[in-house]
Amino acid sequence: MNNEEVTSWAIGEYLDTPEMIREYINVAIEENDPNLLRIALGDVAKAQGMTEIAKKAHVSRQNLYKAFSSGGNPTLDTINKVVGALGLKLKVEVA
Repeated sequence: MNNEEVTSWAIGEYLDTPEMIREYINVAIEENDPNLLRIALGDVAKAQGMTEIAKKAHVSRQNLYKAFSSGGNPTLDTINKVVGALGLKLKVEVA
């Protein structure tokens, strides 16, 4: 029998600099999976403090939790507000 130890891992512990946040969101966008982007933005919002992000984004905290929950489907408006609250912006580049 293998006695490997399993440890928990929380992404929020690593989302502590603007560069890490930006890179995490960019990787999610590059995967071209809307669910992955939803998860990434939710992770970042939780790591930065959902209440603080909600205030900066002018969205209720409950709506953010709902939008970024496992069954959530955030609108582009909500995504833009959260990205802006993080001090970032979405942009389009040539593929």
